[in-house]
Amino acid sequence: MTITAKRFTINEYERLAELGFFKEDDRFELIRGEIIPMVAKGKPHAVCETRLERELYKLVGERATLRGQQPIIILDYSEPEPDRVIVRNRADDYLNAHPSPADILLLIEIADSSLKYDQEVKLPLYAEAGIYDYWIFNLVDNYLESYSEPYQNLPGKFGYRRKVISLPNESVNLPSFPDLTLNLSKVFPG
Repeated sequence: MTITAKRFTINEYERLAELGFFKEDDRFELIRGEIIPMVAKGKPHAVCETRLERELYKLVGERATLRGQQPIIILDYSEPEPDRVIVRNRADDYLNAHPSPADILLLIEIADSSLKYDQEVKLPLYAEAGIYDYWIFNLVDNYLESYSEPYQNLPGKFGYRRKVISLPNESVNLPSFPDLTLNLSKVFPG
């Protein structure tokens, strides 16, 4: 007899939350049908996140919507909560539904203890969903990893064709906003 783990759909996962299955301070996300606990953030992660939010708000203003650690919908079995997302403006501010890949202009993760997970689990998930631009603020190696152009090379194998490394003393243009430049020295901690 083979025992298989239960894969939750987004609807089932959201229903569990409505029923109080999770405590208020619990931090989970749904990845490929599995309920995954989110790792605690260290001080460098928190500082990078605060600085990034401040700089993005100054740059983007009201040209798009900035969301932080709020759910996005990917396929039927994934509802991750990325550190930052820049999404298209919508009149309802996503009250009727969380953003889907078509809404996402840039998805950003900040990674220290979660680096391997963000590179090996989330990267192929985001590529499979067709999210065109994915950034990882890599606090382990102290640089920005910018991924673009999702592709599939084998059945079930997804990735990004382009990877660019930017150092903390450099500036980068925001995808979808070629006129906006982010100074990374204002984002990276230390």
